[in-house]
Amino acid sequence: MKELTCIIVGGGFAGIHTAKAIQKAYKANGAFYKLNLILLDQQPYHLRKVLLFRPAVGEQNIRIPWQQVLQDDAEFIQGSALEVDDAHKQLLYRDAEGQTRQLRYDVLVMAIGSVARKPVPEQGGIPLTGVEAAARILAQWQSNMKLAAIEKNKEEKQRLLTAAVAGAGISGVETAAELAYAMKEEAIVYGLDPAEVKVHLINNRERLFVEGPAKVSDKLEKDLAECGVIVHHNRKAIREEAGRLELSDGKLLPVGLTVWTLGLIANPVLQTMGLPVTEQGQVIVDESYRVRDMSGVYAIGDNAYIVERESGKVSQMTCKEAIPQAQRLGKIIFADLTGNEAPKHKAVMDAFTIGLGPGRGLMWTHKWGLDIIITGKLAYKIKCFTWDLASMLKS
Repeated sequence: MKELTCIIVGGGFAGIHTAKAIQKAYKANGAFYKLNLILLDQQPYHLRKVLLFRPAVGEQNIRIPWQQVLQDDAEFIQGSALEVDDAHKQLLYRDAEGQTRQLRYDVLVMAIGSVARKPVPEQGGIPLTGVEAAARILAQWQSNMKLAAIEKNKEEKQRLLTAAVAGAGISGVETAAELAYAMKEEAIVYGLDPAEVKVHLINNRERLFVEGPAKVSDKLEKDLAECGVIVHHNRKAIREEAGRLELSDGKLLPVGLTVWTLGLIANPVLQTMGLPVTEQGQVIVDESYRVRDMSGVYAIGDNAYIVERESGKVSQMTCKEAIPQAQRLGKIIFADLTGNEAPKHKAVMDAFTIGLGPGRGLMWTHKWGLDIIITGKLAYKIKCFTWDLASMLKS
């Protein structure tokens, strides 16, 4: 029986759902192959990246062991991809010990994903880029709370009780809401007035949540205000220095902490791997996720430039788009192997759920010509379900 080696590079949401989809498609179609499924990732765990704010507001583990995520017939290799040798169908990678090695593949899936956009170091603050950065954020605001509890100067005390989040995409909104909740809870522990806790959210656009209608943006801002978050529109954060955050309009905000949440960019390593990429660094694929001019190589998720032919809609960097792409890719791979017509990419429905701290959320979708909005505990339960679904956990 012929062996079929499928390598998935990247163990984020797109990667783990691709592994599941390939295994499912293999069981339905792979009688003539012995599947050798390998997932390559530089970390010894799956990181729940959409929950990076959690270790920034409390000591919560968002790392999941691979044995909890992958099925028994999948192999995990720890390492970092270096180059795709299309001519010899080999993947070069650096293993956990720093040695350069190679793997032969029949099918290769690039799902390295994205990384957080960083400010330059001179801008100060802490960018929310990973677990280590989240731990620094947690330590900073908790230290500020301790200092505020004994501070006699009123202005300095208020500065210590104030934080700012620069970047008001969904990640920034969720981080600001969670930070406000955690800081208020900590204030009570130290005998401080939680009403004095302030979290500024700096938004460089005219309103929040431009993906939806203005009425949803207004509702979201109202809910954030109830959480203790103050939104500043049409402004950019320039730099934090000496406890002051300078905004693009010249205003200085006294803050004890600045967190940068500036959105995502495709993983820069893609530009050095011999793959065709756009100016933004995403891998160029067709409507069935095949990488241009490369045999047996596919790309999905944040690291792929995917366009729905019918509508011209470009996929965004969200796990809600990566998961159905992965589910479709399993069918595409086996259709290509058997010479059948492969499924084509379809854009996802407009639907967003935003967490606003424990027990609070907002969900919006547009269907049947109507804007459907759900708020409060139900929206938060839906959000928790989607978080768990993304990492294949049972809610």
